[in-house]
Amino acid sequence: MPPNKLDRLAFNTIRFLAVDAVEKAKSGHPGTPMGSAEIAYVLWMKHMRYNPQNPDWANRDRFVLSAGHASMLLYAMLYLTGYDLTLDDLKQFRQLGSRTPGHPERGCAPGVETTTGPLGQGFGTGVGMAIGEKYLGSYFNRPEHDIFDYHIYALCSDGDMMEGVASEAASLAGHLKLNKLIYIYDDNHITIEGNTSLTFSEDVSKRFEAYGWFVQEIDGEDMDEIDAAITKAKNQNEKPSLIRAKSHIGYGSPNKQDTSEAHGEPLGADETRLTKENMGWPLEPTFYVPDEVLSHMRQMSDRGRKLESEWLENFNKYAQEFPDLAEEWRRAEDGIPTSGWKSSLPSIGSPGEEMATRDASGKIMNAIAPALPFFIGGSADLSPSTKTYMKGLGDFGANEVGRNFHFGVREHAMTAILNGMALTKPIIPFGATFLIFSDYMRPSIRIAALMGVHVIYVFTHDSIFLGEDGPTHEPIEHLASLRAMPNMMVIRPADATETSVAWKVALEHENGPISLIFTRQKLPVLDRRELPSADMLEKGAYTLWQAKEGNPDIILLATGSEVHITLAGARLLLDEGINARVVNMPSWELFERQPAEYRESVLPQSVTARLAVEASSPMGWHKYVGSDGDVLGMTRFGASAPYKDLHQYFGFTAENVALRAKGLLKKLEAGK
Repeated sequence: MPPNKLDRLAFNTIRFLAVDAVEKAKSGHPGTPMGSAEIAYVLWMKHMRYNPQNPDWANRDRFVLSAGHASMLLYAMLYLTGYDLTLDDLKQFRQLGSRTPGHPERGCAPGVETTTGPLGQGFGTGVGMAIGEKYLGSYFNRPEHDIFDYHIYALCSDGDMMEGVASEAASLAGHLKLNKLIYIYDDNHITIEGNTSLTFSEDVSKRFEAYGWFVQEIDGEDMDEIDAAITKAKNQNEKPSLIRAKSHIGYGSPNKQDTSEAHGEPLGADETRLTKENMGWPLEPTFYVPDEVLSHMRQMSDRGRKLESEWLENFNKYAQEFPDLAEEWRRAEDGIPTSGWKSSLPSIGSPGEEMATRDASGKIMNAIAPALPFFIGGSADLSPSTKTYMKGLGDFGANEVGRNFHFGVREHAMTAILNGMALTKPIIPFGATFLIFSDYMRPSIRIAALMGVHVIYVFTHDSIFLGEDGPTHEPIEHLASLRAMPNMMVIRPADATETSVAWKVALEHENGPISLIFTRQKLPVLDRRELPSADMLEKGAYTLWQAKEGNPDIILLATGSEVHITLAGARLLLDEGINARVVNMPSWELFERQPAEYRESVLPQSVTARLAVEASSPMGWHKYVGSDGDVLGMTRFGASAPYKDLHQYFGFTAENVALRAKGLLKKLEAGK
């Protein structure tokens, strides 16, 4: 049935809220909201299940605006359907402190499921959400009680289709047959530089069919075709769906429709007037919302309350039949952590025993995983090397729902998918690869940090000491890069005992991602009978050893595998009468959280002779060593050789640590 007068009025309300907001801000992207108004209207009014009064309802459908530049489309729908977003909020679009920033940011406004904007990110995140739905359904659902049964919808752009992360994620989604994914591709043929024919001539439909998706092609401005296509997508249960919707960017604009000018800049006062006249829309007031449209679309709040009420009724029946599962869900929903897992943390390694921290990590993961049913994840085709396979807990595939994921050689998609999994309460996801390949992951890691979601990254092969694979695989700038990222916690433990504490911190961490950095090579287990407890890792930095009491002559700081050579170097200095303090500093971020008094006790300001030792870029260490200090680090790429040879070649030896420390002391003494 073609749209009636009220439907058409609603389409134009969506369009012109976007036009007016962008025009007022003098900044933004009006074109996609203008061309996708019908898609959004049909999806939100006829298909999506949600409750604007409870945006976090567990069984709601999720909507991901992967085309994040079209943010005003999302804000308009949230306002019109009754979420806690006002017309004044829309008028503050792109302003400082606004709830309606230029691209959707999770946490700014209710109903924004994920942060998007960098193209392709929403696409990958939605795949993670579908994985989350499938896992929760497998864990909690029982016959006649589908507690978790929802869809993940996304609106994607031409740019999303071009980004590599979307291709990676689409390939995996098709392989896993994630049929709860329904993505609408707004195919308007325009990017910033002009028509997509400049760079993009592939047949996207055939590509997605090859990935294993159910593909339909429709007129994106035909309400009946949109409705029928979404219905077909929901009714098939074998594949993820792509609905390729032909549309016109800047729809209705006499001079800017189907042009790149409509993409990323305001229409301008004159063109806005012409467009409103062309579409029969009042010139004043701006942000005009007809009463009948608002009344009509606000009915979704009543419908949403009814949907959630029906779900709760079913859940109460479920709770009578499966009380333990129901209680487990209630605790998870309330954020009460799973109990008992801490007692599963094993005591790893004996003093003097040699063990790579990646091996220790694998043992710890396997010990605690049975007590943490929502701790799930995997690696980018590297679990034998990262030691992250959880034995006996099954694989996640098209026809099985275990806890081990095989992401394939798809680091970027893995990381975006982890974000979607982490946005699915109460899942705590992890992803593993070599530290060098964090380069492939960084855009999605940054989104995780921006959103403050709890994702655990397991990075092994942490330095030049992975050895023979050579400089292509040896990280140099990567620790500095991760530490530079706001809201990212980095932990590089020195031995197996600290690795256990690092996992405890990682699992208890809140409001952001965490990177665990592990060695390939074996390290001696520190003798905690003579040295402070490994629990001191929770402080971020601590005095591991000092030759004599009182203020030291020099402070030696180190992380990870370099702690051992630094400790040995400090003992060589003692033979020459130099009182050195060794500070083990596994986590800068944890250290910065400590009270000033504690930080001063570890790094007294009166001791300016400081040498940091880390087989990584020196960048950032000067914050701790000061202008009088020195850093023994890596200022070039590594080399291919056995790792013990690399220790000698690059000077990461006890003898060179002692030599650099003496040189620093001599320099400072000469400068007095």
